[in-house]
Amino acid sequence: MIETDVLVIGAGPAGSAASKHAALGGAEVILIDKKSEIGTPKRCAEGIYDHGLKWLGIEADPQWAVQRINGGTIIAPDRTRLSLDETVLPEKGYIIERKVFDKYMAMDAARAGAKIMVKTLAKSIMRGADDEGSFFIVDCEHIGEIIEIKARIVIAADGPESRIAKALGINSTTNLNDMMSGVQYEMVGVDCERMDLIELHLGAFANGGYAWVFPKGDDIANVGIAISSRSKKPAIDYLNEFIDSYPPLSNAKAVEINVGGDPIGGLIERIYDDNFLVCGDAAGQVDPITGGGIILGMLGGMTAGQVAAKSIKEKDYSKKRLEEYAVLYDKHTQGAIPKLKIARELFLSLNDDDLNQIVHAFVGLDYRNMDLKDVLKVFLKISPRLALKFRKLFKIIF
Repeated sequence: MIETDVLVIGAGPAGSAASKHAALGGAEVILIDKKSEIGTPKRCAEGIYDHGLKWLGIEADPQWAVQRINGGTIIAPDRTRLSLDETVLPEKGYIIERKVFDKYMAMDAARAGAKIMVKTLAKSIMRGADDEGSFFIVDCEHIGEIIEIKARIVIAADGPESRIAKALGINSTTNLNDMMSGVQYEMVGVDCERMDLIELHLGAFANGGYAWVFPKGDDIANVGIAISSRSKKPAIDYLNEFIDSYPPLSNAKAVEINVGGDPIGGLIERIYDDNFLVCGDAAGQVDPITGGGIILGMLGGMTAGQVAAKSIKEKDYSKKRLEEYAVLYDKHTQGAIPKLKIARELFLSLNDDDLNQIVHAFVGLDYRNMDLKDVLKVFLKISPRLALKFRKLFKIIF
């Protein structure tokens, strides 16, 4: 039997962040991942923003930060373009190479003191207790051999619909209405107007979601779509139709395909329990509008690791002690996920005509001196109905 203070299951960005910060806090940490190579396969459009990296204390590295992004373009159903670049937006970001980024984050955890075990699958989990308090024993298959790992705290970062959380009676199941079906090509031969802006394509063609073009340098880009899981056709059919209809992709060719589900229903019912924390996609730490989860998940991992380390020092692994994780996560993210879920409901209520009118109304405006009242005035000019919808949203968010 292998003994440790903290066992982290899943070496995605959230799991690696949890491992790093638990180790930095003085805990003995083991990070396991079922894959033989961390970072593959990728299921991500690979966009991150500067403020997120700053919150996490991470410096962009050219090994994984492959394309500087200076803003984005929203494309309406009628193909009207609303570009917001460095002249109006203070925020910038990067398109990253996830296969490198994930491994880099795991190496960061290892440098902090965590032990990494790849090709290690958690098969079952069981509670126990001794003179020092409660613990878990996790049966794992490690390179074809069964091993046991004893840990005072287990952090589940094992992806959507966490198997480990379910095994402990936590409902991590995502309602079908809250699961987007995504597919993406990495393509070469892409010819967008600006390769330093991401593109978000809106409209009914995306069946409750949106399509994207995320440039990765030169003529390379991630081109994908996320649609409702209740769609009548596979996501790849919608993506191929989008590519065929969009001129900048007329000469583009796919060199890789990525598929997967994206949980956008918000946080699961409980992200902590006795001796147990959940972070990343497993906890629903995903933006309900965009489906982006790298920064939100890593913030969850960082917070979980910090709280776990303090709990180890205090020898208190109770649910009451670990509740601090949920409180701090809500504080760090300013309650963003529940608010964004409400915003998503508004987005789903907009038809193509609404989207066209909104984009048309904002094209050419000077955003540098606009506040919320100015934004609402724009909506009022479009439609009192839309102004009322967005007024309610702004009150909830701000």
